[in-house]
Amino acid sequence: MTATIAIEELESVLETPETSPLVEVQGLNVAFGRGPEQNQVVQDVSLELHPGQCVALVGESGSGKSVTARTLVGLTGENSVVDAEVLNISEHDVLNYSEKAWRTLRGRKIGFVSQDALVALDPFRKVGAEVAESLRIHTNLNASERKEKATAALADVGIPDPEVRAQQRSFELSGGLRQRAVIASALVTDPSVLIADEPTTALDVTLQAQILSLLAQAKQRGTAILLISHDLAVVSALADHVLVMKDGEIVERGPAQDVLHSPQHPYTRQLRDAVPRAETREKRLAPHLPSQAAKIADARPDVAKAGSILQAKNLHKSFKTPGRGINHAVAGVSLEVSAGQTVGIVGESGSGKSTTARIIADLAAADSGEVLLRGSTWSTLKDKHKRKLRRKIGFIYQDPLSSFDPRWSVEKILKDALLFGPQSSLSLKDRAAVLLELVDLPTSFLQRHPLQLSGGQRQRIAIARALATSPDVIICDEPVSALDVSVQATVLDLLKDLQKALGLAYVFISHDLGVVHHVSDDVLVMKDGEVVESGAADDVFTAPQHPYTQKLLTALPSLVG
Repeated sequence: MTATIAIEELESVLETPETSPLVEVQGLNVAFGRGPEQNQVVQDVSLELHPGQCVALVGESGSGKSVTARTLVGLTGENSVVDAEVLNISEHDVLNYSEKAWRTLRGRKIGFVSQDALVALDPFRKVGAEVAESLRIHTNLNASERKEKATAALADVGIPDPEVRAQQRSFELSGGLRQRAVIASALVTDPSVLIADEPTTALDVTLQAQILSLLAQAKQRGTAILLISHDLAVVSALADHVLVMKDGEIVERGPAQDVLHSPQHPYTRQLRDAVPRAETREKRLAPHLPSQAAKIADARPDVAKAGSILQAKNLHKSFKTPGRGINHAVAGVSLEVSAGQTVGIVGESGSGKSTTARIIADLAAADSGEVLLRGSTWSTLKDKHKRKLRRKIGFIYQDPLSSFDPRWSVEKILKDALLFGPQSSLSLKDRAAVLLELVDLPTSFLQRHPLQLSGGQRQRIAIARALATSPDVIICDEPVSALDVSVQATVLDLLKDLQKALGLAYVFISHDLGVVHHVSDDVLVMKDGEVVESGAADDVFTAPQHPYTQKLLTALPSLVG
């Protein structure tokens, strides 16, 4: 039975002067379920967090990183079994804290940045109220003071027009803006410990640099940070120590420079070698794994014909903003992608990348301009004429969870998509199993639901669904942003294998310039809805001509050594 800590004791914890370490964990074990079917996800994990120090947890999706992080803020989840030799915060045992005690502790002593920003924010509340919630609970500030401080917190994390954004709701913000709002909410009370689960995943390189600078400043003020990230360059820029997790256990640990630059464990070396960059172009990121393309031969007998597949001509799209303003989200964008070619689109959050993608896929209507599919008008056709062609354009969404029906199993999600694809001699269930194999997931996942999957696993299901209709062109909107480097490597290798085998065309949108350079033949750089530079990927990334492109490349963190 869970013990309940007295609120008086909890208050003494909160007022205790900081001592080192702020967080001490020894022999942490976390399992889900009971009896013979119990699933052990974290085993014998030990770590310490000291004031002004950043410890990073890296590893594959499902390795236990996020479960470890959530356990340290009392959010392990239902049906969990948590045990530890030591689980201390500020020298006080929190292993048996009640939920009431954790609610008093979270936000004031420990800030938490969740991996999934859309789920972390209440869509029915204004963003400013969300950020101010911790201030309402943990401070004596009045409503006006809370509003002012929350707006300042939004400005601190680089949100433009913070007064306007504070009055909006989460669904009105881009993925990058939502992520920054979550970070603002975690930092607004200036906690002594910050647990950051993929805090820069949804951010472009310039905003990522700004957030890293903000976290570095928090370190200098004495904040202890536990950073969970699949981006080894981000880890290199911020972390003092690195813990590498695999299958719930720590397989390597040490100073960041030693672990990242001279890894000793084969798994750590595999993670490092899987990082996409200029040198990896035309190479497999996971050479130890065979090509997956042959596995879809039966499900996709037809090969895309050579030549131009999709053209976008002079696209324009504007939106009304609060205060009767106009946001020119897309202003004169044109592109062309041929069979077997990848066109990458990069730019800051809000630059118009995703809106361009949605217009191309006919998920949004352009104010002017047109989209051609195989040289024929596509965007202006009536819906009844579009249905036969729609399956030829696949789409991988930036936020997979919001694109799934949470009540559906993975099997139903994939079967539903397969119904719109070509006929096959295999059953729908067998074809769904093949799709899972393609994205490196076991067939047992067919019975799972989206909320039972990690962020990386959900993204792989989204990719499998995009492949289900046997498209000629796939619009990839941040298709690997939620994946750790090793899984990202297998997915990028897979996309390249499929492209070579089937002549697929990709429009590839990503804030990760290393990924875009690795996969793209041509690149468009967007700013404020316009294409400010375009050309061959090597030319744009090695000899950028526009100051904005130069700014993006300068802000890119690098894993040196």
